[in-house]
Amino acid sequence: MPLFFLLLFSSLFVVGQEGETIELGHSISLHSKILNEDRSILFSLPDSYNDPSKTDQLYPIIILLDGYVHFKTASAIVHFMGSRTNRSYLMPETIVVAIENVDRERDFTITKLQTKRANTMGGGKKFLDFIEKELIPYVDNHYRAAPHRTLIGHSLGGLLTVNAYLDPHSLFDAYLAIDPSIWWDETTMESRMASMNPTSIDKKLYWATANQGEANYERNKKRHDRFVAMMEERWRDKLQVKQDYFEEEDHRSVPLPALYEGLKYLNETHK
Repeated sequence: MPLFFLLLFSSLFVVGQEGETIELGHSISLHSKILNEDRSILFSLPDSYNDPSKTDQLYPIIILLDGYVHFKTASAIVHFMGSRTNRSYLMPETIVVAIENVDRERDFTITKLQTKRANTMGGGKKFLDFIEKELIPYVDNHYRAAPHRTLIGHSLGGLLTVNAYLDPHSLFDAYLAIDPSIWWDETTMESRMASMNPTSIDKKLYWATANQGEANYERNKKRHDRFVAMMEERWRDKLQVKQDYFEEEDHRSVPLPALYEGLKYLNETHK
């Protein structure tokens, strides 16, 4: 087992006094006027957040999609990589803000596919509006958040992450797309990519590709490679995109190593 996995999992177990509760984070319910519904949001704060000597310190934020699924894993990795107790110094201490799901197909797709069954697809732009116009202002007003924001998504969440990266008006500074489902509407994405401007390419994108097997090679890895190659051909050295292929990981197992490697890349200048 790689060393960082051993350190990660050992960091989850803290010896405390008998009966003491050790909390990973907390949750709130936030009403969205844009989505016309209540959304459950999970927060994990840095180790030093409540330190009386650091009440003026601001912390960058991570917005994490599929919050219920990835919250514990992402929070543990972020704490390990940024905690001054561990002295790893791989990234700054960071606030993790995880959004629990209501309707993934609706929220993570920006186009509507024609299907035999009724569907709710195509609400991705509205969902990004909720994040940028309601959630981020809430975080800024209630937490000591620095003006640096990273968006992380897996699968359809990765698709939304790439689409946010392609949007020159996006409020995010960095993007971590884990095995993004770009097969959903590749033509639309390629059209948006062709019109990318320097606002997008000035931002970092980490792209993780999983091994989905030979049967899905065309559907997944080949599409990923071609899309990244098109961006590299258009922008060359100006592009700040790193793609890693995790040959030993499938679609379900890839988030753990991708989060670690992706956050290292996105924060590689931080010491």
